[in-house]
Amino acid sequence: MPIPFDNSYARLPDRFFAKIAPTPVRAPALLRVNDALAEALGIDPAELHSPEGVANLAGNGLFSGSDPIALAYAGHQFGGFSPQLGDGRAILIGEVVGPDGVRRDVQLKGSGPTPFSRRGDGRAALGPVLREYLVSESMHALGVPTTRALAAVSTGELVLRGDDLPGAVLTRVAASHLRVGTFEYFAARRDREALATLVDYAIARHEPSLAREGSLAARTLAFLDGVIGRQASLVARWMGLGFVHGVMNTDNTSISGETIDYGPCAFLDAFDPGRTFSSIDQGGRYAFHHQPRIALWNLARLAETLLPLLAEDEAEAIRLATARLDTFPDRFGAAHHAILRAKLGLGPSEGDAHEGDDELAKDLLELMAKAQVDFTLTFRRLFDAIDRPARTAVVSAMFADPRPFDAWAARWRERLARDAEPIEARKERMRLANPAFIARNHRVEQMIALATDGDLSLFERMLRVLARPCDDQPDDEELMDPPGLEQWDYRTFCGT
Repeated sequence: MPIPFDNSYARLPDRFFAKIAPTPVRAPALLRVNDALAEALGIDPAELHSPEGVANLAGNGLFSGSDPIALAYAGHQFGGFSPQLGDGRAILIGEVVGPDGVRRDVQLKGSGPTPFSRRGDGRAALGPVLREYLVSESMHALGVPTTRALAAVSTGELVLRGDDLPGAVLTRVAASHLRVGTFEYFAARRDREALATLVDYAIARHEPSLAREGSLAARTLAFLDGVIGRQASLVARWMGLGFVHGVMNTDNTSISGETIDYGPCAFLDAFDPGRTFSSIDQGGRYAFHHQPRIALWNLARLAETLLPLLAEDEAEAIRLATARLDTFPDRFGAAHHAILRAKLGLGPSEGDAHEGDDELAKDLLELMAKAQVDFTLTFRRLFDAIDRPARTAVVSAMFADPRPFDAWAARWRERLARDAEPIEARKERMRLANPAFIARNHRVEQMIALATDGDLSLFERMLRVLARPCDDQPDDEELMDPPGLEQWDYRTFCGT
């Protein structure tokens, strides 16, 4: 199969991974190929649709040039450290340098056991595979850095997850699969040589301009700073969409700044900052409003692994790392405030900010939380009202007691009047900041139930609609609707 693989990670020392081939499945069948993504990677979609392509996407064969490996990494999971995790049900089959010159990993998820499986079966169920396909592509359309889905195939086999469920394999594409946990793996083994190799590999992969830094210490500090900036921006984007990742362990924190591992993720319906969805997050560690704090905690774990590279004197290394970590709150705050200004139709840059803008956004969020109104619809209906004041009443009607919101709306109108920006430019920016369509949790569950019975129609419909999340799509307006009361107690599961 003509896929232009160039496998740089497989050329690193053997202790970075385990060489392992995917385990064949009984009866692979194609569920979907992301033709547009294949073309962006320089891959002919027709090759992936072919019988040989489907077999290889399931792990029943290898694409030409593939050098399959399972990556080694460690991780803090819910605050507790596991010194060895690794790819227990995923195999990196190769890297592709696309026509745009960007190197990307191609990984099979659910492709069978590896040396890191820890008694797991190495498989994935159909539901989590389709969830990750749908939500990751939705996030891409929303402009959020994310891994993406290239293909999904069913296996013709069952996996045991409490019940017997149909199995599937997801082909995932990522800027890389380097994680905070990758660095923790070698730090736990006091392998300074491997850490130095990993830093320079990550720099070459994600920030090649840093390769010109004169010393390893300087490169490492600049690398840490770049990861901090990317994570601050990423989590701000999550917060602007009401997205709850659900399992922000360090092994799920990507060095590239992409959203990775969509197991127990969900979007807020009613706005509750303390909301969790994951069935295993009993203490609310990864609740919506904790995500910025947890991102900083994870970055601190990364910084700890890099201390031996930053300076020979540990106190000096800690000082350097801490100074960088201390920039996270301001960087996250600036990114989040910019997103909220866009959501409210205010000026696009810090230079357009007025005194009281942050309080205006904060006050609305507090009103929304108190009234438990729908996060996405509140902002979308504000957009609808930006140049039609009478439509503000539609938003007001969402609140059980509309009077506090009406007072806020008067302040908002007054603030809008102080901007000289043309209304059409303001509307477009506000439209793009406030999607009409998200991957509603109850619809995702409905899609999975149908797909389990062999009906992919809702999966295809949601993919089509979510590819244009900020457009009005009258024929599909029902996909905007929040869940009924009977669907509020929504729980998600990792799928392992």
